[in-house]
This record gives sequence, structure tokens and C-alpha cells, in this order.
Amino acid sequence: MKFLTLSLLLFAGSWSALYAQDAKAEGVLDKVSAKMKGMKSFYIEFSASIKNSTNGTNESETGKGWVKGNKFYATYGDNTIISNGMKTWTIVKEDKSVYESDANDNDEESINPKKLMTIWETGFKNKYEKEDKLNGESVHVIQLYPKNPAKAEFHTITLYISKAGLELKKAVMKSKDGTTMTYSLSKFDANPTIDDSKFVFSKAKYPGYPVIKD
Repeated sequence: MKFLTLSLLLFAGSWSALYAQDAKAEGVLDKVSAKMKGMKSFYIEFSASIKNSTNGTNESETGKGWVKGNKFYATYGDNTIISNGMKTWTIVKEDKSVYESDANDNDEESINPKKLMTIWETGFKNKYEKEDKLNGESVHVIQLYPKNPAKAEFHTITLYISKAGLELKKAVMKSKDGTTMTYSLSKFDANPTIDDSKFVFSKAKYPGYPVIKD
């Protein structure tokens, strides 16, 4: 009986600590989400790396992103992604092609600046890992795990969120095939003035590029 009681107490203590950690993660993420939702627009600059030791992938690029409501415009290396909230166009310079899809379909399959800054909001459980330093700045380190692992592309995402500014500073995404994608934010501007023409795709700007529709 004493052993059973001790086991139950240990279990209860472990569960309580885990709940406290998850509640702390939820609290931080809720504040960041509220901050993002309170913005009419934002602009980011970032660097990204993709590594996979199995197939020898080791790539790095820089990018920029403009977001206004449900619209966004992003550059990633030589490629450009434009979304007006209904349709998304991915312009791939290497292929000399434009890939058009419904915005919702594209959002499920790719990481765009809008999704990156609030990736925790859909389909993930969270766990508060620890407080740490990133480039001399105090950050919250939070782990994300998919609620439905069988359908998820990433098995783990680690977020680094500044304690002072409550802004995402870094995201490390580990996929099932062994690929690690790291996004590091170098600049974030809240509520910049962005003309709606930024989110209009013009085929005339890409002569000779066929538009391939999903």
C-alpha cells in the first residue's frame, strides 16, 4: 500500500510539473499570437538553412517577407511567392515557371512568412523547454509536436521567442526524412505601410514563364 501511495504521489507530481510547463508554453504563445493579430501588417528579414546528412543537402538562403492581413509577398533566394489571400503564385527562377494554387492549399504545404510567425496555432501540442540565451538575448525555448504525427511533415519544431519583445527569433524544424530547416529572424517591423499592389501577381513581369495551375 505504501508503494502504491508513493507511486501515485510521484505520478501526480510529474503530471503537475508537466501541466505547469505546458501552461507556461501556452501562455507565452497566446501572448505572441495576440500581438501578431493586433498588427495590420508586418515585415521580416530572415536567413534559412536546410540540412540533411543522409542525402548530403546543405543549403542556405536569405529571404524577406511582407504580410498584410491574409496577403503576403516573400522572397527566398531567387524565388518569389505572392498571395492575394485567394490565390498563391510561386515563381521559381531555376524552372522559369510560375506555380499557381489556391491560397489555402499552398498554406498547408509550405512555410510562408505569415504561417511561420504563428505556426503553433494549428495542429501542434506544445511544451515549455527552458529559458536560454540567443545572440545575447533572453529567450523562451518551446517545443512543438504534431497532434497527428502520421499526417505531419515535421516531427518536432523548436521555437526561440524573445522574452522582452515576445517575438519569434528562430525556428528549427525537423522533418521525418531527416531534414532540418532553420529559420533565423534578423529583422521584424510591425505595421509598416504596404501598398496592396505588392500582393498582385502580374504575368507580364515574367515573360516566358508558363503558369502551371494546381
